[in-house]
Amino acid sequence: MNLAVWLARAALTFPELTAVAHGAAAYQNYRTLANRASRLGAGLRDGLGLRPGDRVALAMKNSPQYLEVLLGLWWAGLAAVPANAKLHGNEFRYILENSGSKAVFTTADLTETIETHRPDAVQRVIEVGGSDYDRLFGDATCDLYPSNPDDLAWLFYTSGTTGRPKGAGISHRNIAAMAYGYLIDVDSVEAGQQILHAAPLSHGSGMYMLPHLSRAGVNIIPESGGFNPEEIGRLTAHWGAVSMFAAPTMVSRLTAHPGDIDPSGIRTITYGGAPMYVEDAVKALDRFGNRFAQIFGQGESPMTGTVLSKAMIADRAHPDWLQRLGTIGIANSVVECMVADDDGVLLGPGEIGEVVIRGDSVIQGYWRNEEATSKALKHGWLYTGDVGSIDDKGFITLKDRSKDMIISGGSNIYPREIEEVLLTHPGVEEVSVIGRTDPDWGEVVVAYVVGGDAKAEDLDKLCLENIARFKRPKDYVFMDALPKNNYGKILKTELRERDAARAGED
Repeated sequence: MNLAVWLARAALTFPELTAVAHGAAAYQNYRTLANRASRLGAGLRDGLGLRPGDRVALAMKNSPQYLEVLLGLWWAGLAAVPANAKLHGNEFRYILENSGSKAVFTTADLTETIETHRPDAVQRVIEVGGSDYDRLFGDATCDLYPSNPDDLAWLFYTSGTTGRPKGAGISHRNIAAMAYGYLIDVDSVEAGQQILHAAPLSHGSGMYMLPHLSRAGVNIIPESGGFNPEEIGRLTAHWGAVSMFAAPTMVSRLTAHPGDIDPSGIRTITYGGAPMYVEDAVKALDRFGNRFAQIFGQGESPMTGTVLSKAMIADRAHPDWLQRLGTIGIANSVVECMVADDDGVLLGPGEIGEVVIRGDSVIQGYWRNEEATSKALKHGWLYTGDVGSIDDKGFITLKDRSKDMIISGGSNIYPREIEEVLLTHPGVEEVSVIGRTDPDWGEVVVAYVVGGDAKAEDLDKLCLENIARFKRPKDYVFMDALPKNNYGKILKTELRERDAARAGED
């Protein structure tokens, strides 16, 4: 099934309902959105010569045109490659090269970056709202391409532990399963109900466009294009009963915001992407009431692994309420989610192992990376890389994050990528990057550096020239030697302990 069939259905049944809003204003109804997607599909096919299965990248910040581009690609049977708008040009280049994207849609703020870093295989860079973009929407339309459920729909590039991101090949089937899981366990949606996209559409919030599309809901794009508590307060008051996806740090900022955000304007805030501290969850409940759900998933099983429902989060009378707030919940209805050892043996209550998932939301593999696929998909399960335990009621608690991943503001950051950049400086002999607990961002990046003449300002400049700004270290600590075990492995646990003590002294 081609996911764009949901758009075709909504256009037939609810043609006048708003499909996309920009701030407080209606932008497109479903009739217009379907017509635009069909015309764009024809323009991509006939004007650019693209064929079903070709990849097209979206280097776009949140904008009201995002949905028509995504659905236009699917309408023509193409695969979308959404990229984080915060990436560095070199990171965009790698994704474009690895995916084999033949064209890129950009917003005006990213056009120059993409043009500067685009590989030769990219035939066209098309700025949304520009003349080239407008010319793609001719009078001709095209039939909805009959994609197979396992055809590639969304190529999602995850941050790589070895310095290069991996492309998770998300199919139409995977996204459909995600949408069903959302509607069953997270948030029921009726025609005309809204979701506010204050988080990047290239990631989780963009995935949640689809369950709302399937129910003829309204996708609201803030005029700011991002997260602004004051703006969210205005928009929720205007639209009423709005849902949104948020990183835990965003929830905390909403909770602490001194301005007026009327809880009655919020239907559901789904948080995920990083752990939510129990204390922060309680504060959010105290301010906004029973309006929160939690999900756990990853690009390899998009937004779908476990869920802590609104009812569970709000059930203060339950004897295990606080304990459950510290878990990631139970398996989503469309998957199995368990804890297993390296041999695929499922573990019982209290035993610690790796969190594993299987079901229709799980990808078939990574794009052109058989080695990574075989490591992640084994014994019939997706091995998430997260270590945890399951209790006798099915609630899973994460114990640690393998691979030393840092989560800052809901974005995954892998130390190895930053370390490789810092090691290119001639004055850096050794480096180890860790996450430091931060009240606003969850974690911030800290680099421990061994080197004679390296200076923090030079290292900062080096990072800004090679990786996204949000990945660069917020602090550089210079040492004579890094702590290591008898085998020469750097002891990041000891570094974290030293860093915590150091931060406490400050």
